[in-house]
Amino acid sequence: MTGTPDPEMLRQAVVVVAGPTASGKSACALDLATEFDGCVINADSMQVYQDLHVITARPSAADMAKAPHSLYGMLPGREVCSAMRWAEMAAAEIAVCRMAGLLPIVCGGTGLYIRALMEGMSPIPEIPEEIRQRSRSEMEEIGNAAFHARLAEVDPVTADRLNIGDTQRLCRAWEVWEATGRSITDWQTEPNVRLIDGTFFPILIAPPREELYVSCDRRFDLMMDYGALDEVRALDGQGLPEDAPILKALGVPELRGLLHGRMDRAEAIRASKQATRNFAKRQMTWFRGQLRSREILPAQYSESSRSEIFAKVRHFLLTG
Repeated sequence: MTGTPDPEMLRQAVVVVAGPTASGKSACALDLATEFDGCVINADSMQVYQDLHVITARPSAADMAKAPHSLYGMLPGREVCSAMRWAEMAAAEIAVCRMAGLLPIVCGGTGLYIRALMEGMSPIPEIPEEIRQRSRSEMEEIGNAAFHARLAEVDPVTADRLNIGDTQRLCRAWEVWEATGRSITDWQTEPNVRLIDGTFFPILIAPPREELYVSCDRRFDLMMDYGALDEVRALDGQGLPEDAPILKALGVPELRGLLHGRMDRAEAIRASKQATRNFAKRQMTWFRGQLRSREILPAQYSESSRSEIFAKVRHFLLTG
């Protein structure tokens, strides 16, 4: 690195590599980690799970050996990882990086996770696992309509703004009320709490849509070659509840449909690719509207863009 970085700047610096699926985020983060002596911290809501490696495009063992990586594959599929839970774990990992003299490089496509870390969240306490499990069991037992009506009795304001079919948010609202005695709407009026101080340098990788779609399709074909179906078969055999977040990972619903005879192989692959492209489009819309990026790379990350990204990060570390 040319020049001498401000030591205080280095202690506060956090690089964020964000963007849609299949845009090259992991490769960019790895290159940055090897160039700037960094640690890659996962910010993908599906890559936190142990059970899915291939179909979530987790970094390979070879890549993870090139630089420190954290928060990859560390939760069982039965657990729920909220944005606040992830942000707490990420803040702890950033503190570890700083103690070791490593540059934290947060990498992922889950916008709510990244926003929770950069901007903070309402200070809702962590919900005990037994309350989470009980609320989901009750939802399965009585159904969405009755569960929504039960929520409306104790928290009519939140119930009024939630769709009856929104299982995840209904359960979350009930869990918060049961665990704290306060409405989630009430909690959300509290000032956000940031879990870690830092000077963030967000990089948004934003390829043209058609280029991104080609990358999505090509990567899914590779996933199938590398054993994605066997991975989903093993996951399917665990008997997870149908609302488990891991079962919503891209490609999992469609490949489960193949395993259960609801689709043939060609249909499952076609539907998986379409779901991935749709998701990538939503991610891009979210990031462009919600992430205050310091830099935008308007192309797929590749060797040709490496020097440009390196120069911008180097300038950030020198000047803040």
